[in-house]
Amino acid sequence: MKTVISVPITKITREGRRKEIDPVVAEIPLTIMLGEKQLVTLLCTPEFLEEMVVGFLVSEGFLKDRGKLKGITIDEDKGIAAVEIKDVPPLTESLFSKRTISSGCGQGTIFYYPLDALACDKVSSEVKINRDIIAKWMSELKERSILYQSTGGAHTCALCHSKEGIVILTEDIGRHNALDKIIGYAFLNNIPFEDKVVITSGRISSEILLKAAKQGLPVIISRGAPTNLAVEIAGKLGITVIGFARGRRMNVYSHSERVVG
Repeated sequence: MKTVISVPITKITREGRRKEIDPVVAEIPLTIMLGEKQLVTLLCTPEFLEEMVVGFLVSEGFLKDRGKLKGITIDEDKGIAAVEIKDVPPLTESLFSKRTISSGCGQGTIFYYPLDALACDKVSSEVKINRDIIAKWMSELKERSILYQSTGGAHTCALCHSKEGIVILTEDIGRHNALDKIIGYAFLNNIPFEDKVVITSGRISSEILLKAAKQGLPVIISRGAPTNLAVEIAGKLGITVIGFARGRRMNVYSHSERVVG
């Protein structure tokens, strides 16, 4: 499916108005079916859909073992992702009535209270990042944000390694979706998170931090701002949060010992 749709617009400037064709980001509803039951409908950009679905299920605790994933089928025309998981967690049954439709740009779609992150294991990582590398990554994130450059309507997220650089980069109308695509890609390809860094264009809220914490990610970096709850959780869980990373300038909100140079 196309990620950019051309639509007719009326452009108004000081010189007057004129008819033009303008590119806008594509948005589709995708309903996740867990077995025969409808779990949730996500509003998203139609690329990396399988990774997003898997990442969402991993983030929310429905899927923890790669061997438990029996199959996933995406029907883009119907907007349905059919997922089969072996031994679905018992808690799942009580959540089917909590169907939520969200792009993830506001509250997002989560089934657990953010403070539950405090039950996560504290992140233990020896990762050190030079601020020049951070500047390079953020510059590359901006350069490779093709969907954003085309439409101005997408968030970008990337998984990075100190030696390998950007491992995978995704875009979506929702910053939560973009991160879930990263998580799903890593899960499906058996990529560990312990020595990786996530960089994003969106703000770091408690839900975003929660997703990172559940995967044991030691560092999350954004061009935008974090929230106070995200900083609080990060401090307790040993996660480095960096905001306003632009050029070689940045604000380190927690565990600054990982930033060197």
